[in-house]
Amino acid sequence: MPSQVRRHTPTCADGRPVKITFGNMRDAGVRGVLVYCADYRCSHSVALSADRWIDDVRLSDVEARFVCSACGRRGADVRPDFHWNGGGKGGMGYGNTR
Repeated sequence: MPSQVRRHTPTCADGRPVKITFGNMRDAGVRGVLVYCADYRCSHSVALSADRWIDDVRLSDVEARFVCSACGRRGADVRPDFHWNGGGKGGMGYGNTR
């Protein structure tokens, strides 16, 4: 029976995975990020332009700096927004879909 290959995902000191840089993200043509509250019960999210961060900063580097405006918890999950169209999407998620 072949042995299983264990993959190691680099992690930050607090155990969160190390993510790509904003420069890597922009090189792939992605200009925005989705920020989700770290409390899964809250589910608050917002779409932001990533232009405010310089290229060598990692998405995981800014996660601890966010504070949820809905529940007040510090920390977030920051992910590339592949559907960013350059226009700000206010509020939570993608807004009203009507």
